[in-house]
Amino acid sequence: MDDYTWQRKLRERKSKSSRWQLLLFLVLAVSIGTAAWYFGFFYRSPEYALEQAKLAWQAKDEEKFKQYVNLNLLTSRAYDDLTVDLFAYDATLNAQSKVMFEKFYILIKPQLSQGTEETILRRLTSGSWTLPEGADILKGRQLGIDYERFLERSQLRNTTFLEITKVDRHGSTALAEVKVREDYTQTDFTMVLSMEKAADGHWQVAYIKNYKEYLDTIAPLQNKDIADYIESTKAIVSDCNEKLRDHQIKFQSLTGTSAGKLSDYQKKNLKKLLTQEVIPTLQDRQTQLDQVPVPKGAQYLADQRKLSTKTTIEAWEHFIKGLENDDQTEFAAAETLHKQELAIDLRVDEIIHHTALSKNIPNLP
Repeated sequence: MDDYTWQRKLRERKSKSSRWQLLLFLVLAVSIGTAAWYFGFFYRSPEYALEQAKLAWQAKDEEKFKQYVNLNLLTSRAYDDLTVDLFAYDATLNAQSKVMFEKFYILIKPQLSQGTEETILRRLTSGSWTLPEGADILKGRQLGIDYERFLERSQLRNTTFLEITKVDRHGSTALAEVKVREDYTQTDFTMVLSMEKAADGHWQVAYIKNYKEYLDTIAPLQNKDIADYIESTKAIVSDCNEKLRDHQIKFQSLTGTSAGKLSDYQKKNLKKLLTQEVIPTLQDRQTQLDQVPVPKGAQYLADQRKLSTKTTIEAWEHFIKGLENDDQTEFAAAETLHKQELAIDLRVDEIIHHTALSKNIPNLP
């Protein structure tokens, strides 16, 4: 190889080496810059906190979620927004009664706020919404309210997170705009999350700044759908209730006894009444209800009616087994289911009552 060619080869090698060195330098510079930005800024930013809260929810990481969401404050503020005008449009209540109910809801706020926080965390860890059980004071109506209905009115279970659209930082506070969707009516809404910087520098979601506005947007849409559904099913429900009242009179006449024990004749005719009249009437009502189109916002009411029918039939089936075998455990099971059915029916009545009152709410579509 001549000297010229040799020198050219050396220059090419040096040139390639220089390019690789430059490329390596740029990669290192970008990596260092990215790391510095991540740990120096993004790691301690509202955006990072929101991202970590979302990841914690997906990973069912309770402790991490609580680090980035102040659930205690969030549920407390949400409770105030939900109950502030709960009775404002109830024309059946006088001023004194409204004040009494408002004081009652203030009194039970600690239990309901704490219970809702625990409900959210159960949803996070289990993947499904479950109600209080066992000796929990929110189970049933021990506290004087139907917690299931309270939870439904919060829109908590039927609100889906879509995306973070904007974050504005103002010193140690920030406002994050989050797009959500109400699942029943498929209504999109932009929630504004108020965020605060903790003492150690990390950020937390503190509360929903426009939660009351969200409730005021969604409730009228649902109320209109529920009102339409009630009207379209009124004849079916009325006809069935009339039949069930007749069945109730027959049932009462067949269960009358002075000895405290039913005769074989009574048992036989009670079974006949239940299997040939009561249960078929309930099944026929549900069949007719299932044929009525359900407006999206009325789905919860339709589901509660179906649950009532299912629970009532199961209660009577246990009662029939108790009659057949003189089995007290079957009678006890029937009684338990009957109590559950009464609670569901009372909930349905409250929804219907509230919907009628909602006609007085301003801006009802």
